Amino acid sequence: MSILVVEDDQKTGDYLKKGLSESGYAVDLARNGVDGLHMAREQDYDLLILDVMLPGKDGWQVMSELRRECDVPVIFLTARDQVDDRIRGLQLGADDYLIKPFSFTELVLRIRTLLRRGVVRESETFQLADLQLDPLRRKVTRQGINIVLTNKEFMLLHLLVKRQGEALSRAVIASQVWDMNFDSDTNVVDVAVKRLRAKVDAPFDTKLIHTVRGIGYMFSEQP
Repeated sequence: MSILVVEDDQKTGDYLKKGLSESGYAVDLARNGVDGLHMAREQDYDLLILDVMLPGKDGWQVMSELRRECDVPVIFLTARDQVDDRIRGLQLGADDYLIKPFSFTELVLRIRTLLRRGVVRESETFQLADLQLDPLRRKVTRQGINIVLTNKEFMLLHLLVKRQGEALSRAVIASQVWDMNFDSDTNVVDVAVKRLRAKVDAPFDTKLIHTVRGIGYMFSEQP
């Protein structure tokens, strides 16, 4: 498994590269956001560890540009410890958010969890109307058209599809997709659903993702 660490602090970057290499990962290190984004585009990494406060391009910019192009799992590792920062990171498409100072053991456990999730091994293919979701190949199509999703978008759609016809609360969605307790002041779920709708529903006549007032969302052919 290959990991790209984007970290401008020399001591922290060297520590992460050494520790993760000793844990069995192939690790590359970028010292600024520009180099990090370039390397992420040029090589097929299994996971990125991304700081926020970076020279050249900050982590927010790197994350935003990266999510327009690929669905590689990303962990923000940063001293930015405000709740709003964590929410922003997740809204931009990060898969996890860990605050410095951090436990290296915890970081490795989070990496292993994300990498396990990134390889779905379900044999069943789901279909509703003209949408087909293949968990094994991580492929989603509508009317034969391939739909490219980020890791979190795929997890969200997979959850909705598996429980199609069931109204899922925002708390359930947050728990299943982000491993977080839902805060009524947090709109991470709503933002993610909006982005998913833009890809899965907006280009097609039949809408499959429906808002259930006072509860959350439902995946169904019928409104």
